[in-house]
Amino acid sequence: MIDEIRIDRRMLEALVCPLTHTTLTYDAEAQELVSRAAKLAFPIRGGIPIMLVDEARELE
Repeated sequence: MIDEIRIDRRMLEALVCPLTHTTLTYDAEAQELVSRAAKLAFPIRGGIPIMLVDEARELE
């Protein structure tokens, strides 16, 4: 069983989208940071946000 990794919400609030520089929404279930402006979802792996556009998932 994998323990859930705790995410520091203050750290997440400080992050912005690398493309649009707008705020991100934290999706705890999907473990992603969502940029509605860029229509991208950035993954969080091992508690670390991966803020690379190449690693982001495109939203519909």
